[in-house]
Amino acid sequence: MIRFHISMTALFSMLMSFLLSVSQDIAPLIPPQQIVPQSFFGMHIHHANTSTPWPSVPLGEWRLWDAYVTWPYLEPHKGQFRFSTLDAYVSLAHQHNTGILLPLGLSPSWASARPLEKSVYQLGSAAEPKDIQDWRAFVRAVATRYRGQINAYEIWNEPNLPQFCSASVDQILVLTREASQIIHDVDPSAVVVSPSATETKGLAWLSEFLAKGGGEYVDVIGYHLYVNPQPPEAMVPLVQQIRQILANNGQASKPIWNTEANWFSPKPFPSEDLAAAYLARSYILNWAAGVQRLYWYAWDNHGVQVATTQADNRTLTPAGRAYRTVYQWLAGAQMTSCQQDANHTFICQLNRDSSSQWIVWNPDGTHAFNIPTAWHIASFTPLLAEPYTLTSSLTTIGPSPVLLTPNR
Repeated sequence: MIRFHISMTALFSMLMSFLLSVSQDIAPLIPPQQIVPQSFFGMHIHHANTSTPWPSVPLGEWRLWDAYVTWPYLEPHKGQFRFSTLDAYVSLAHQHNTGILLPLGLSPSWASARPLEKSVYQLGSAAEPKDIQDWRAFVRAVATRYRGQINAYEIWNEPNLPQFCSASVDQILVLTREASQIIHDVDPSAVVVSPSATETKGLAWLSEFLAKGGGEYVDVIGYHLYVNPQPPEAMVPLVQQIRQILANNGQASKPIWNTEANWFSPKPFPSEDLAAAYLARSYILNWAAGVQRLYWYAWDNHGVQVATTQADNRTLTPAGRAYRTVYQWLAGAQMTSCQQDANHTFICQLNRDSSSQWIVWNPDGTHAFNIPTAWHIASFTPLLAEPYTLTSSLTTIGPSPVLLTPNR
C-alpha cells in the first residue's frame, strides 16, 4: 500500500481551491423585463436605533430579523405590548424612504406550546403557540398599529430547521392562514411572505407547504438562498428548483424573495476582495434568476464571512463598497440577458437610457477576455476601483465583476 503524506493545512487549501473554483454550467437566464427597482436591494440592520448609524449606501428594504422586534420582544407578557423599538425603526425607515419586512415568528414563553424547549433564542421560541387566539391577537395588534407603515410581513424564519421552528408543516400552515387573513383584512396593501425555508434541505419543506395549500395564503414565496461554502453561482440552480416546486403546485406566478443571504464558511474566508465579489455576484445573479428582492444579512453583523462594515458599524469593508457599486450598476437599468460562455465567463447585458452596458466576470479565476468590437467599449470599471479608459479589446477578467461601458 502506498501512503501519501499531506498536511491538514494543505488539504484544506486544496479543498477550498476546488470549492471556490468549480463552477456549474448554467443555462442562459431570463431576467425580469422590468427595470431593477431600488426595492431589490434589501438589508438587515440589527442595532439601527442604538450603536449603528444609518447606512451610507442606498437601502431599498429592511428586514427586521435579529433586531429585537419578534413576538417575544413585542409582547413579553400576555396583552402587554412594548412597541417602542419597532416604533423607532418604523420612524427611521420612513425618514429614509425604506420599506420594512417584519418577520412575525418565534413564540414568547408564555404563549409557547413547549415553553421549556431549547431553541436558538429563548426557551420555547421555536414552538408554535399553544392557543391560536394568542397568535391572532398578536398579529392583529401589530397589523393595526402599523397599517400603511409596514409594507410586508413574513410568517416565520427558517421553518425547516428545528432550532428555529419545531412546529409541523400543518401547524405552520394554520399560523400562515390566520395571519394572512388578519393582515389582508386590516391592511389590504400589505404583502404577506411565506415562511422562508433555507438551503437545499428546505426544498422538501416548501414542497409540502405548497402541496397542502400554503400558496393560497401568501403573496410572495420567501427563501434563504444560503449555499455556503459554494460560490454565488450555486444560488441559480437552487432558484430553479424553487421555481419548479412552485410550478408543480400551481404557484408559478408567485414572486420569489431571497430574504436572507451571506456566507458562514469557508472560515477564514480567502480574501476581502473575494468577499466583495461574492456579494456583487449574489445581487447580479439573483436578479438574473428572477428573484425580486435580496436582503443581505447583515449590515452590522461581524460574525458572517461577508461583512459589509467594520467594527464601528459605519466604515465600509470591500464588501460594503461592492454593495454600493452593484447598486449603482443595476438600480434603474434593465438586464436584457445574462449567460455563461464556454469558458464559464458570465456576461450580463444591461440597458440604461437606451445604451447597453455589460457586467462580466469569471468565477473560476483570471482569464483573458476579448471584448467584442460591436460593443464599442471605452470604459472599464472594476468592482472596487475607479473606471479607466481601455486601449485594447483584449483585457483580463476574474472573480470580481467589472462593468464595460461603450462610447456615448
